Order: sequence, then C-alpha cells, then structure tokens
Amino acid sequence: MTYSKFELFFQRISEATGISSQTKLASTLSVNRSAITQAKRNDSIPDRWILLLSRIFGLNPDWIEKGIGEKLIKNDGETEFRKIPKVKARLSAGGGSFEVGDEIEGLYSFKKDWLRSRGNSGKMVLMDIFGNSMEPDLKDGDTVLVDQSQKDIMAGAIYAVGIDDTVMVKRLEKHPNKLVLLSDNKDYSPIYLQGNEMDTVRIIGKVIWICREIR
Repeated sequence: MTYSKFELFFQRISEATGISSQTKLASTLSVNRSAITQAKRNDSIPDRWILLLSRIFGLNPDWIEKGIGEKLIKNDGETEFRKIPKVKARLSAGGGSFEVGDEIEGLYSFKKDWLRSRGNSGKMVLMDIFGNSMEPDLKDGDTVLVDQSQKDIMAGAIYAVGIDDTVMVKRLEKHPNKLVLLSDNKDYSPIYLQGNEMDTVRIIGKVIWICREIR
C-alpha cells in the first residue's frame, strides 16, 4: 500500500509524540482542524509546522518531514541556545499592505535564559519592518522579535496587529469600547477603532526586541 507524504508525516508524529488524531495535531499546532484537512488534501506539510513540532518535542526536522536521520535532535553542546524562526511576512510601519505568508526564511540563535526572561520562546518569531511610521524607535529595515503569547494590551507597548489584509506594527491603547493604534512618527494620524470594528483586529503579539543593521 502506498502512503502519501502527509500520511507518512502523520504516522511519524503519532509514533513519536502520541498525537493520535488530526484534531489533536491541530490543537498542538494552534491551527484550525480545516488547516490539517487542507494540508492532507494538498499532500503538503508547512515549514512552520515542522519547526514547531521540532521545538516542542525535540524532534529532528528532517525526520519529521522525510523520515531521514535520527528521530531526536542530538545534543550538540549548544543547549544554552534556542533557534527562533524568521518569517517572510513583513510588518508594515506605514499605510501599505505586507508580504503575506508564514514561510520560514531562516533560524536565528538566542540564549535560552534571555528568551525565558522575556516571554514564551515557543511562540516567538522574527519579522522585518518596512515603512517609517514608527520612527525614530523602529526604522525601515529593522528586525523585531514578536512574542505571540503576549496579546494582552499594555498601554503604550508596541504590538504586531492584523487588520484585514494588512499586518502592522503600532503602539496600542485600549479605552472603553475603543482601540487606538498610534504611530511614533507624527506625520501619521492615530487609527481609531470602535464598537464592532475592534473585532476585526488580530493581536499577533508584543514586540519585545529590535535589531538594526548599520547602513
């Protein structure tokens, strides 16, 4: 009997983790059950799922995807570091849209104890910024570390937020029945969302660190 790529992937994950159903897999990956159905139909495994399962269970990404190599990640002497994914989706610091997609373009090492002191490293991603609405604190081309587990709004903190087809980086203030998205650059007016408009906002996570390349 010939098994599809997805079926073999699910067999390996079930064997290694005890995840016995696609519903449990969806819960572990924090995705809708329909996303699992779609992946099975397309016979594809998103890179983000492979990375997340690797990080949660200590599994070798090549083994997860293709059944190649050792099942578990070997201790290579760098246990004090954790790799954080950088995704291709970019945060808009302006009025434009963003490059859609959660495809991983690289992994970057951070010290585990530093990550633990700042949030949930299993929910962190790196994203690039384009636009100048958050200058001078955040500039076009900066890379930010976003903790997707920190979604409770702290007044004045910087968050990655999604509105319709745009993902932006803004300071947030929450008032009774109103959410305000603020830019540091005074050339940009605040965005006020009230009533049902607030339901259209997705708080992706809090920005906890920035990196800037000297140009």
